[in-house]
Amino acid sequence: MKAIAGLGNPGEKYNGTRHNLGFMVVDEFARRNASTFKAGKGDYVYSKINTGLILIKPTTYMNNSGFAIKSALDYFKIHISDIILIYDDIDLPLGTLRFKESGQSAGHRGVEDVIYHLSNHIFPRIKIGIANDGQMRPSEKFVLRKFRKNEHVTVKDIVDFSCNALDFFLINSMQETMNKFNKKSTIIRKD
Repeated sequence: MKAIAGLGNPGEKYNGTRHNLGFMVVDEFARRNASTFKAGKGDYVYSKINTGLILIKPTTYMNNSGFAIKSALDYFKIHISDIILIYDDIDLPLGTLRFKESGQSAGHRGVEDVIYHLSNHIFPRIKIGIANDGQMRPSEKFVLRKFRKNEHVTVKDIVDFSCNALDFFLINSMQETMNKFNKKSTIIRKD
């Protein structure tokens, strides 16, 4: 079994914020597959796409995502190499997607917590850019801001693009996926 885990913050207050881009992708992936989320046996919700794939969203706040992800992997008996983590990246421009085979957190506290609880940093991930040309510091406040109106089309496009990339990744190798999507992953629109 494989798992796609999106990072974000729970609750209405955080819907549409930059930090919730991981949630937006798994929500869209569930919608495309006519699947809904239900409560898990821990601090997460999950959506079973088929017998070989589940989607996971922690119900903790972003910086405490690790325990929820670990609980879900343990419950569903999913090996760390069979998860792909999806999250926002302030160091990439909005409309940019990057697949990575592994790596450290690069200062992303949600990813840092996942690495801590899994005791491992070697798992695939998708980083989705949220940076814009405006004031992005302090970053703790920027990531909790909602997307600007003129960014909504780009956000929808990158969420769709991410779902298409996930579909490809699920039936191809990481190297093939990186070759295909990391080179063409910028879809920024100027309105």
